[in-house]
Amino acid sequence: MRRVAKLENKVTKRGIITPDKHFPLHDEKAINCLVKAIQIIKPDFYVDLGDVGEFESVSHWQWKKKKRPPLEYQLPFVEEEVEQVNLGLDIIDEALDKVNCKEKYFTQGNHDEWLDRFVMENPYLTHLKCKNALKIAERGYKFYPAGKYLKIGRMNYYHGHHFAGVQHTRNHLIRLGANVMYGHHHDLQQSSVTHIDGVKSAWSIGCLKDMTSEKNAWLGGRQHNWAHAFAVVDYYDKGLFTVHVISIIEGKTSLWGNLIQG
Repeated sequence: MRRVAKLENKVTKRGIITPDKHFPLHDEKAINCLVKAIQIIKPDFYVDLGDVGEFESVSHWQWKKKKRPPLEYQLPFVEEEVEQVNLGLDIIDEALDKVNCKEKYFTQGNHDEWLDRFVMENPYLTHLKCKNALKIAERGYKFYPAGKYLKIGRMNYYHGHHFAGVQHTRNHLIRLGANVMYGHHHDLQQSSVTHIDGVKSAWSIGCLKDMTSEKNAWLGGRQHNWAHAFAVVDYYDKGLFTVHVISIIEGKTSLWGNLIQG
């Protein structure tokens, strides 16, 4: 009986969840903090919440006020950006490989989906579909298309673009009625709501992209409430979990008493 009780008191599964990186417009120090945290935590599983790439080369926004160039002009920029995003993914995957983390999930973001829309317009460029271009299967990730929810235990994960508003975590809870964690909004926010079957919570866990105005010219100099962070989720019996949001401030964070400098 004592042996069983000891097992029940242990964390059964620990994962690292990461939000929007927007390679190659990532924050290098924030990514370095993540890599060092992976070495310390040695996660059992890893979830990428999407927008792993900026994919400006296939963004529909940049052609809103100007004519789209011929494909032969656009294609080299697309392929160059895909290569840069893969280099960013390599950094994370190498860290995960070193700690033997084999359970990996990729929930596609809206920026990642722009690649698929580009291929819909140019159907012979199938190698540039998100799953193919980022070598998702080859890297060992289970792929969840944009808008699909990954459920692990009592937590749901997805990119985060279904519901917006100032209180977007609360809006998620009201509409979903379930625990959920996401990125997309780039800010840190958490809400809880009591339903008939218990308390449900929602977490927005920031981003890992470069937050400077130089790398976000589309904001037009507007102030934002973005924050660098990622999450650690510990699971125990019956799919219950505890969430630890790890904030990264000016390229530094702390974890289990360790100061991590990016």
